[in-house]
Amino acid sequence: MSKTIYIATRGSALALAQANMILAQCREAFPDQSFDLKIIKTTGDKLQTASLANAEFPKGLFTKEIEEALLVNEADLAVHSLKDLPTELPPKLKLGAVTRRADVRDVLVYRDLEYMVNHVDSSKPVNQAQRGYRPWLSLRALPHGAVVATSSTRRAAQVQEQRPDVKIVPIRGNVGTRLKKIADQSELDVTILAAAGLQRLGYSITPAGQLTGHDVPPGLAATALSVSEMLPCVGQAAIGIEIRENDPRLESICAKLNHTETHACVTAERAFLSAMGGGCHLAVAALAELNGNELSIRGVSFLDSRPRRGVASAPADSAAALGSQLASQLKS
Repeated sequence: MSKTIYIATRGSALALAQANMILAQCREAFPDQSFDLKIIKTTGDKLQTASLANAEFPKGLFTKEIEEALLVNEADLAVHSLKDLPTELPPKLKLGAVTRRADVRDVLVYRDLEYMVNHVDSSKPVNQAQRGYRPWLSLRALPHGAVVATSSTRRAAQVQEQRPDVKIVPIRGNVGTRLKKIADQSELDVTILAAAGLQRLGYSITPAGQLTGHDVPPGLAATALSVSEMLPCVGQAAIGIEIRENDPRLESICAKLNHTETHACVTAERAFLSAMGGGCHLAVAALAELNGNELSIRGVSFLDSRPRRGVASAPADSAAALGSQLASQLKS
């Protein structure tokens, strides 16, 4: 048997859920090969109290230490939320595979007033400090001056474009921590999370709008936002597998893991982001979709004095050029 192939990952619950998905796929596709996980703590994991909107932070907050492990052969495959993977990779590394994309939408998470009325001490009215909202709340239905907790410049820009009256405050921590903050901290009204991340952690939204899953704080509701309301970030809902260049063994594994359609879409999106400046924390968003052999991409940039939007399309084999074309359109 060949030596064990180590799959590098961060140690957060979501990162581990994604890495275990890849581990299971590897073991199924290569039953005679030994695979195991290697958990690595990144700079981003150590900065849990810092705002990700800080422009002074270097690129690769959640990838640098993992990439170093690849380069010194302490790991072989690196599993990333593709949205966190910089568009410019270190020399001798490459994006080897991209998994089938999950739900690309973002989700509003908030307290449910109906639950609070029924479960909060009935001798105490639900006052302004305990305010909550019924299921199916939308961005436009937020009360005037609502507090939206997000550290994403992309999400903040799109929220304030639609609702300039709301207040944006930063929030850090893993998904479970953010859910608990919304449930417990009355000064926060809503947060926004990726649907794919919630699903991979086993959370779901009931037909009545309740958020359910292991360890979900009671009384939380959620609404999935359409991509017309909230355009996702580049690579959202896709998992990227990073490997060393010129390693046939790793490339053969990636060939089994790669989803061709998703790879074409995210290639266009990442080319767009690279041409816009390359930082995954830029206030830009894009979504590419494949219809037959035609790839289309729509994007928005909040890097100028006003939002700029555009759409473009091209054959699927011109994905990178298409992303660059859209960036030029938005910057012109």
